[in-house]
Amino acid sequence: MVAVAPLNGVLILSTPGRNPANLASERMTAVPRRSGPAREHDVRRVRDLVRAAILRLDFPDGALPGEGELMLSHGVGRATVRAALAMLRDEGLIERTQGVGTHVVVHTVTTHLDEAHGAAEPGLDSVLNRRMRPRVLDRSVIPLPSTVANRLGVAPGVPCLRLEYIGLLEDEPMVVATNYALFPEADRLVDAPFVSDWYALLADAGIELGDSEFLLGGMAADELTARLLEIPEHTPLLAIEQVISDPTGRPFDFAVILHRSDRFLFRSKAWRRRP
Repeated sequence: MVAVAPLNGVLILSTPGRNPANLASERMTAVPRRSGPAREHDVRRVRDLVRAAILRLDFPDGALPGEGELMLSHGVGRATVRAALAMLRDEGLIERTQGVGTHVVVHTVTTHLDEAHGAAEPGLDSVLNRRMRPRVLDRSVIPLPSTVANRLGVAPGVPCLRLEYIGLLEDEPMVVATNYALFPEADRLVDAPFVSDWYALLADAGIELGDSEFLLGGMAADELTARLLEIPEHTPLLAIEQVISDPTGRPFDFAVILHRSDRFLFRSKAWRRRP
């Protein structure tokens, strides 16, 4: 005879005399009945986990697991899985086709943070290994704005080179960047061929780098930035403020960089410092 017993809000099918050691496994495989705020949080969690897996390229063939597999692996009901997938579809990350399944429709790139800083040589498969190409929006000598002068430690109004561009990967806009470079480095950049990424331009111009500092944040794409990146307005962007110094520690370049957060990932690993 099979009995049904409630266990922490989860309905478990139980046979009298069953070994209690199996209850933990049963808890994991049973589908909870949840509603209201609890279900909303389940939807968010499933969305976050599947989204992270998509951006990590965990589905190399582009096909997501079926609803049943997602239900089992996340311990949620079908309605929760469908709601999470609907959110990912609204983000433009997946497409769902009846009779075919759910497929990823984005291609992301992952860059090690030290490469993004320009502090390490890019690997062969790195997006910074001359795989990108720029679409220049502005390349002109202007008086340095005061907000930039404060970050570079110079007087406002000194001449600088403003070089603004869209970074394209396989013709898809990935980033909008505006750099303000001081002289004498700017002398080498004014007419230098710009054919790939910013670090490649500096290297081709013979400019040696020292340290690089990032401030990372987020913002929603305004109407103009959305048009430049060919994304919907209000799409979340990764916003980076960067200061690059020469080998003596003198800052010479300030940049505001807006990355598509649905296409670009940074990988970082750190070790705990010992006293």
